[in-house]
Amino acid sequence: MPLILTEEQTLLQDAADGFLKEHAPIAHLRQLRDSRDPDGVSRDLWRAFGEMGFSGVVIPEEDGGSGLGAVEAGVIAESLGRTLTPSPFMGSSVLAATVLKTAGSEAQKAWLAKIAAGEAIVSLAVDEGPKHAPAKIATRAERSGNGFKLNGAKGFVLDGHVADALIVAAQTDDGLTLFLIDPATPGVTVERTVMVDAHNAARVTLSEVQVDADAVIGAVGEGQGPLDAALTLGRACAASSLVGAGDQAFKTTLDYLKTRKQFGKLIGEFQALQHRAAHLFTELELAKAATLAALQAIDAGRPDAEQAAGIAKAKAGRVAELAVQEAVQMHGGVGMTDEFDVGLFMKRVRVLNELLGDAHFHAERLARAQGF
Repeated sequence: MPLILTEEQTLLQDAADGFLKEHAPIAHLRQLRDSRDPDGVSRDLWRAFGEMGFSGVVIPEEDGGSGLGAVEAGVIAESLGRTLTPSPFMGSSVLAATVLKTAGSEAQKAWLAKIAAGEAIVSLAVDEGPKHAPAKIATRAERSGNGFKLNGAKGFVLDGHVADALIVAAQTDDGLTLFLIDPATPGVTVERTVMVDAHNAARVTLSEVQVDADAVIGAVGEGQGPLDAALTLGRACAASSLVGAGDQAFKTTLDYLKTRKQFGKLIGEFQALQHRAAHLFTELELAKAATLAALQAIDAGRPDAEQAAGIAKAKAGRVAELAVQEAVQMHGGVGMTDEFDVGLFMKRVRVLNELLGDAHFHAERLARAQGF
C-alpha cells in the first residue's frame, strides 16, 4: 500500500490542523498552564472535538462515532502534536474507545457515544511502575460476593483526574481482566500529576474497591486481547504525535534560520546548519513513513501490526528527540527560554517518548520476538 494519505484523509488532516490552530494553538496550552487550571484540559474544547467528529474517529457509526480507522486517528494525533494541545483524545478516543468497542457489553458501549460527543472522558489505567511494563501488572482483583474486590496502584493514567470512568487492568485467578469503574467508588483515590510538558496524568490507588460482576469488560481472564489492541493503536498514535511535534519544531527552526542573522549573514546560509537540517528532514520522512505503515497495518488487521506499531513508536521517538534537540541548539541561548516555543516541544517529546514504551522498550520487544 502506498505510504501516502488518501484524498479523504488529507481533507481530515487539513480540517484538524485548521481547527486546532484556530481554537487550541500553543497559546491555549500556555493559558491552561499559567492559570493553573485545576483540570488542565478544556471541556468546551473536548465538546467541540465531538462536534467536529474527531473524538469519535475510531468509534463505529452505530455507537455514535465516525466509523473511521487507525490512519484517521493518527492524522488527528499528529495535529495535536503540532499544537501541543492538552486533550483527552489519546486516553479516551484511542485507548479507552478501543477497549470498549472490542470487548464491552452493550451497557458499557453506551460510553462510546458519550466519548464521541465529547461529553465524557474515560481513562485506561495500566502502568504501575516508573516505566511502561504491561506484562508486569500487579494489581489484583479477588472474587468477592457477586463481584470482585480490587487492590493496587496505577500511574501515568492519562487525564485520570478528570475521568468520568476508569478502565483498570488487574490480575485475577483466571488471568488479566479489565474492569470499568466509577472513580467515585469507595476505595478509589485519584491524584492529579502535572507532567513536565504541562499535560495531565494521574495516580490511581485502589484499596478494597468492591465492584459488581457487570464491571468486567468482556470475560474474566480475557482482557489481554482488548488491551493489546488498545496499546497497539495507542503506540501508533503516540508515534503520530511525536512526528507532529518533531516536524513542527523543525519547521519553527527553519523559519528561525531564515530570519536570524550572525556576522552579517542569515544563519541558514551556514553550511554546517544546512547539513544538520537536511539530515533531520530525511529522518523525519522516515519516521512519517514508519508511522503511516503501522497505522495502515492496524487498519488492514495484519498480524504484524503490533510489531509495526512498536517500530514506529521507537523510530518516531528517536527522531522527534533529535528534532527538538536540534531546534533548541539552532535557536541558541533563546531556545532555552520560555518565551520561545521550542522548549515546550522538547518537554512534550520527552513525555510522549515515555508514553506506552520508549525506544528501548520497543527495541527489546522486537529483539525478543525475533529470537534474540
